[in-house]
Amino acid sequence: METVIKTNKLTKRYHKYIAVNSVNIDVKQGDIYGLIGKNGAGKTTLLKMISGTAIKSDGHMELFGETSENGLNKARTRTGCIIETPSFFPYLSAKKNLEYYRIQRGIAEKECVDEALKIVGLHDVGNKKFKKFSLGMKQRLGLALSIMASPDLLILDEPINGLDPMGIVEFREILLKLNREKNTTIIISSHILEELSQLATVYGFIHNGQLIEQIGAEELKEKCRQCVSIRVKNKEMATVVIENNLKCNDYEVLNENEIRLYKYINEPEIVVQALVKNGVMVSSCSVVGDKLENYFINLIGGGYHA
Repeated sequence: METVIKTNKLTKRYHKYIAVNSVNIDVKQGDIYGLIGKNGAGKTTLLKMISGTAIKSDGHMELFGETSENGLNKARTRTGCIIETPSFFPYLSAKKNLEYYRIQRGIAEKECVDEALKIVGLHDVGNKKFKKFSLGMKQRLGLALSIMASPDLLILDEPINGLDPMGIVEFREILLKLNREKNTTIIISSHILEELSQLATVYGFIHNGQLIEQIGAEELKEKCRQCVSIRVKNKEMATVVIENNLKCNDYEVLNENEIRLYKYINEPEIVVQALVKNGVMVSSCSVVGDKLENYFINLIGGGYHA
């Protein structure tokens, strides 16, 4: 699988302040890479260096296999981004705004405007002026601008920030469609952690300018998976009861006295009742497992405030 973005000790300093500190990320073709961190963690600065709007202080970066400055600039023609809110003309329609940028950017294919508007669901707004758009419509027009040249990579910095629940759902569906149908690679930052969990295939957790973990969605899901944790006096007898009486094979024995069942999450009392009835002493029983937000809090070792 092709590597789209690869950084090695990428660093950005502003005088004595280190905004991004020796970050190594690896984004493969077709990934939706969720970059998670508090405000001020370094997410935007990292994305700006990747997009070329900020100059690195140290380290190396590879984009579509290119590493030289000329090569990186060439590779960036294959990207689209929303890092800062695009400037649109308030008295122009969605189509006329995009037509202006199409001409400005030298994109020859006129049909790209209508196609981009259709993808983001703004093809039927007619002559409605931009100044009358809802926030969700403005965000979707920004996305339309970023995909007008059919990029292979989308770089999105907090694109769902401020959207209402319906707007978030609509934006998410558009991104998933781009990823599935056009194999668009996406790197998206957010502090809305549970929302990213419905999008990302890979996560990068960034804190105080440092990448503290990069992990695949399936591995993270397994780590955060809810289960019934029981502590017993006789694990061998307990496993027999779990398999024969509770008809459950989805469990694991962690140590001498803890067993985790991945069934009966909402009915742990049934587990306890079956074990006790069959002579197994139960020391404790609880439902454990993390939400993405709790996982991140534990990872950075403290309270989380967006």
